[in-house]
Amino acid sequence: MQKDEELLVALRKVIRAIDLRSKQLSREVGLTGPQLLVMQDIGKAPGIMVRQIADHINLSAATVTSILDRLEAKNYVQRIRSTEDKRKVGVFLTELGQETLKDAPLPFQEHFTNRFSLLKDWEQSLMVSTMQRIANMMDAEDIDASPMLEVGSLEEKL
Repeated sequence: MQKDEELLVALRKVIRAIDLRSKQLSREVGLTGPQLLVMQDIGKAPGIMVRQIADHINLSAATVTSILDRLEAKNYVQRIRSTEDKRKVGVFLTELGQETLKDAPLPFQEHFTNRFSLLKDWEQSLMVSTMQRIANMMDAEDIDASPMLEVGSLEEKL
């Protein structure tokens, strides 16, 4: 097998592993990876604003708003307008949202992050550099993406 084929096979394995984990998360708790990530951010900072969530998880405010619309429809989150400044809307987990978040499995990336943190600094830097180069070679450097390991279009999974 050629080196480029070996690399593509490895990439396909990574994509497949992410896809399988994503389906497991959806089956177990009925949430997509991005939805879980947004809920975790809200759980850490009740009353957080949409722009802050977007900044924390590296998604556009419009994407986060779409995710919140779906979470609110499922009664997982609630948006409350500030009484002091009507322009500010804080996001809170509902009781159902808190229970769901408490029972949710660890995201796939936490398993990855735990293993990644065991690598030496130079190994981590090499891996980051290599993946950034691959993203660039695939014309993917401007794609809206969160640190949540999830496959497919974010719009279809919101």
